[in-house]
Amino acid sequence: MALSLQEQLLKAGLTDKKKVKQVKQQKHQQAKAQQKHKIVESDEAKLAAAAAIEAKKARDRELNQQTKIEADKKALLAQIKQLITVNKQERGKGDLVCNFTDGSLIKRMYVNKETQKHISQGRLAIVKYEQGYELVPMPVADKIAERDADCVVYRADNISAEDQKSSEEDDWYADYKIPDDLSW
Repeated sequence: MALSLQEQLLKAGLTDKKKVKQVKQQKHQQAKAQQKHKIVESDEAKLAAAAAIEAKKARDRELNQQTKIEADKKALLAQIKQLITVNKQERGKGDLVCNFTDGSLIKRMYVNKETQKHISQGRLAIVKYEQGYELVPMPVADKIAERDADCVVYRADNISAEDQKSSEEDDWYADYKIPDDLSW
C-alpha cells in the first residue's frame, strides 16, 4: 500500500511528528468550526472561476442581443422590400416631369398625366427602392413609414408647416376677382 504524504515526509525527514500533529489538529478544528457555524471558507480559485463564468455569460448575452438586433433590421428591410415589390405602381410612359426632393437633392421622374394627378392628390407616394425610386399607394407608404420613415421620399399629404404657412400668406389675394379680359 502507498504511504500518505505525511508518512512520506516523515520518512524523508522533511518534517517531524510535532508538526504533523499540529497540522492534523488545525484541520480538525477547521472542520468542526465549519460544521458548527456553517462557515464556508472562500476559495480564491473558485471565486475567480465563478467571476470568469459570469463575465463569459454577460459577453454571450451581449453578442446574442447584437445578433438579434441585426436580424430584426434585416427582417424590417425584407418587409419593406416585399411591400414595395408587391405594391409598386407603373409610372406609365409619360413625358411629364415629377420633381421631388430626396434629402438635399432634387430628383425627377417621368410619369404620365394620370400618375402625376394621383401623386399630387396624395394617392401615390414616392419611396426609395434599392438604387432607384418607385411609386406605391398611400396606405402602403404608411406601412413602410412605420418600419423606416427614411424610405418614404415624397408624400403629397405630408406638407411641412413652413409650406402651409407660405401658402396661407399667398392666399391673401383670393378674395379679389380676376378680370376675364386679363391676358398674360
